[in-house]
Amino acid sequence: MTDKHVADAGDTASADTGTGSGTGAGGGHTPLRRAITGKLLFLFILGDVLGAGIYALVGEVAGEVGGAIWVPLALALALAMLTAASYAELVTKYPRAGGAAVFARHAYRHPLVSFLVGFCMLAAGVTSAAGLALAFAGDYLQVFLDVPTTVAALVFLLAVAALNARGIRESLRANVVMTIVEVSGLVLVVVLAGIVLGRGDGEPQRVLEFTDETTPALAVLGAALLAYYSFVGFETSANMAEEVRDVRRVYPKALFGALLAAGVVYVLVGLAVSVVAAPERLVESSGPLLEVVSIADVGIPDQLFSLIALIAVANGALLTMIMASRLTFGMARDGLLPGTLAKVLPGRRTPWTAIVATTAVAMILSATGTVAALAETVVLLLLFVFVSTNVAVLVLRRDRTDTDHFRAPTIVPVLAVISCIVLMTQQSASTWLRAGILIVVGLALYLLARVTGSGGRPDGQDESETVEDESVDGNSERLT
Repeated sequence: MTDKHVADAGDTASADTGTGSGTGAGGGHTPLRRAITGKLLFLFILGDVLGAGIYALVGEVAGEVGGAIWVPLALALALAMLTAASYAELVTKYPRAGGAAVFARHAYRHPLVSFLVGFCMLAAGVTSAAGLALAFAGDYLQVFLDVPTTVAALVFLLAVAALNARGIRESLRANVVMTIVEVSGLVLVVVLAGIVLGRGDGEPQRVLEFTDETTPALAVLGAALLAYYSFVGFETSANMAEEVRDVRRVYPKALFGALLAAGVVYVLVGLAVSVVAAPERLVESSGPLLEVVSIADVGIPDQLFSLIALIAVANGALLTMIMASRLTFGMARDGLLPGTLAKVLPGRRTPWTAIVATTAVAMILSATGTVAALAETVVLLLLFVFVSTNVAVLVLRRDRTDTDHFRAPTIVPVLAVISCIVLMTQQSASTWLRAGILIVVGLALYLLARVTGSGGRPDGQDESETVEDESVDGNSERLT
């Protein structure tokens, strides 16, 4: 693969995201099905954000900050919104599968930079899914089944892959149900806290108490790094751009709406948990939200809430693997990964080879890692991606397009870059080492693709192939 091939791919991307016809914003032909409406996109982002982070990491946040759990959650929301504004601008300007890798290609015009950004995103997604699989197979599952954690995690990943391969519409319909369930679980925690307060058992003063091990500012910053993991997931929606109907109109609304909704829920949960349970108890529990259910003691069985938590984790893993497979597909189609990863399943029109590859890697990570180690690695990898995306917004202001798109105030991406760098300084040396190893592996794959010339469109795939633009009610029309 030559640099010219990558440049040509970038030129093609620009053409594809212009003012072409068809109901899907971005125009042009795509081998992916345009099946995502604004409401489905909102639920996709909300479901991806409201996942294992809040169910599993509240205790860790309490250990860092003390009783004021809601403060780092609110700070993490503000930091996430800064970067989200950059995504809103770039997705509506370049609505094409590949997300951050597409933005990097347009901004930096160098295939290696584009690959590194895309691979960091891909590695973060697969690593996150591996961690979620372990979380699924942990204490919440043990309430029902006494099975080896690793075995359960691997079987879980295979089930996620099967649903992913059935199609984006089927996957997102499952997401709608699971998102409702996981939100109901968080609302239940808030309601139970109200019941505890109503009977005079809660301690509302704890919501303003900080740990005495360090200053409040440092405590909040350290806890915000953990809380930030609870908000990651919004960036995965950028990789669905080719499958969203009228993406330029609906994407910013869905993105900001979902993040704000998640933030409100998180802050309320942070307040509720702090009022009901002491930080020391939360830190010692691997299922911190279960502590609220136990303390409230209103007759809700642990099995019920454990089931809700399992659904939340499963939903996050499903959406993350949807992103990872679509990103792999986009990078392979653009010549940054072997072309065989861009093959589409006949009939279903889902990127089946990308699904197989990402699932295999996630299974390896699940078998060799821990939830904590994988979560830390995810955050650092995504911070690299976010820095690139926020800088790309500023660089691409010089790239004029004929289409209307969202535009963030210039100060927003600047503040976003600063916030990402600050969060990077809070990472441990071991986390930097793990992320570095993954990046080296990515570089090896990139060099292999260049040496063998295997990147680009896979053999046998017709460039003129079009797909049906299918809405959620089953009606479809041919794109032109």
